[in-house]
Amino acid sequence: MSSTAPHHEHKSHAPSSIGCVVITCSDTRTTETDTSGSRIMHLLKAAGHSVVAYHLVKDEPVKIKAKIKAAVANKKVHAIIINGGTGISKRDSTFEAVDAMLEKRLVGFGEIFRYLTYQDIGSPAIMSRATAGIIKGRVLFSTPGSENAVQMAMEKLILPELGHLVKELTK
Repeated sequence: MSSTAPHHEHKSHAPSSIGCVVITCSDTRTTETDTSGSRIMHLLKAAGHSVVAYHLVKDEPVKIKAKIKAAVANKKVHAIIINGGTGISKRDSTFEAVDAMLEKRLVGFGEIFRYLTYQDIGSPAIMSRATAGIIKGRVLFSTPGSENAVQMAMEKLILPELGHLVKELTK
């Protein structure tokens, strides 16, 4: 038996459809130009998950926190996926809003995200403040807003573990 067999055993008992909220944090995007939010929703649906709600908010902590609070109050929501506002410019405040609300941090998500980004674009990867964690029994992921970053995070990290993470939170 391979060393990955126990990992696959755990995943086999994970729910196959997760209720998700997608939040795009941007001062410039509109629902028509939010290709990253659209990409997240497309990938979730293609993987069999449901999008319970989608929000486009300005990169302001009060607004971001309000959408997160509304998401965790909804019993149909088990995951929150946020994109945008993870850089270092003056207006990038998503990380601070999210980090202040997390009860547990999944530091490996940000570490691996930056590692994969480094392999793709090199040293600018250090500017990403992608993060993930747990809030009120829900898993939350926060990624940069670029469509390439969203695609990579969804395909390589979020979608492969989403059901498994939600299962672990119900133990």
